[in-house]
Amino acid sequence: MTATFELRELCAQKLSTAVDRVGHLTAFVGLDGFVDEILHVVDKRMDARHYESVSTIARLAERIAEAAGKSTNIELVNQITKLGGNGPIMANALAGFGLKVTYVGNLGYPHLHPVFHEFARRAEVYSIAEPGHTDALEFDDGKIMLGKHSSLKEVNWTNIQARFGRDKFATRFEGSDLIAFVNWTMIPYMSDVWEALQREFCPNLQGPRRKMFFDLADPEKRTTQDISRALELIVQFEKHFEVILGLNEKEANEISEVLGLKRKPHNAEALSSLARELRAKLPVSTLVIHPVSYALAASGDSVDVVKGAYIFKPKITTGAGDHFNAGFCLGKLLGLDNAMSVLTGVAASGYYVRTATSPCIRQLADFLRKWPGK
Repeated sequence: MTATFELRELCAQKLSTAVDRVGHLTAFVGLDGFVDEILHVVDKRMDARHYESVSTIARLAERIAEAAGKSTNIELVNQITKLGGNGPIMANALAGFGLKVTYVGNLGYPHLHPVFHEFARRAEVYSIAEPGHTDALEFDDGKIMLGKHSSLKEVNWTNIQARFGRDKFATRFEGSDLIAFVNWTMIPYMSDVWEALQREFCPNLQGPRRKMFFDLADPEKRTTQDISRALELIVQFEKHFEVILGLNEKEANEISEVLGLKRKPHNAEALSSLARELRAKLPVSTLVIHPVSYALAASGDSVDVVKGAYIFKPKITTGAGDHFNAGFCLGKLLGLDNAMSVLTGVAASGYYVRTATSPCIRQLADFLRKWPGK
């Protein structure tokens, strides 16, 4: 795996010299929106102010299992309440880099929820429905997202046209440098929206092929038929765009099963092989897979693997993947190759999990030069 000093320095230089150019790039992102509560689970409470948290998902599972046939009390402690959803987090990160971002999603209707006010100062934000709510239980070895999703049924093509505007949507869709549709799993009518776009807008597209990014977002709960339909629609967008499909390791395994690829890789070499097989089944421009400690991108016959800036005790993990996606897309928009785009992605994610804030370009370049763990 590569994340050498020379590659990091070259990437930092390219980012630093591209600040002015980034300010002219445009992104159109949607369609979800959540209020996230980042929570710790109490293991032992010493007094009103001090406690030890449950450190692993396995330990929480044990506690729950021990309560079977009885009952138990589990205390949750709020660490922060923040904007959530794959779309707002990714869009907020892109805006932090300096891109001109337009966002459409369910962020509060008819009035924007206060948690999105700062986001609305950084980007052009439009809301068409009330936000969902996520209780994000964070542990040293991962997170459990407990969601309330009923309002996401309002995210549909009819409401987008009525509450945002068909012409405004067409303008952004037909002119933005990057279009990103994320959180397909939680938006029941997302595939219908994609079909409408392919039917009504794509035949009239002109000019150079622009970037289009997709993140399915943990499709385990959706049926095989639904997932297959979504993948077919994503591949069809390749006729008009340079499509990037982003997956984490769990999602890569779930998609591989839907496509009849049954193995579950346990290392970077096996995951690279799986990436080639997935891309053969899904002929998009770039397939990206980002496990926790590294990430890779597959285009053509090549796979580039880059080690991440892993931290054992992150300040936050919810949104780390969305920051990776934003960083990777930034690299591709700037014309960086896959290796440097992956490096930009893991750097954006690494900065975020350490600080719980989104980096600007200067901070991203500094992070690459002062790579932690050296």
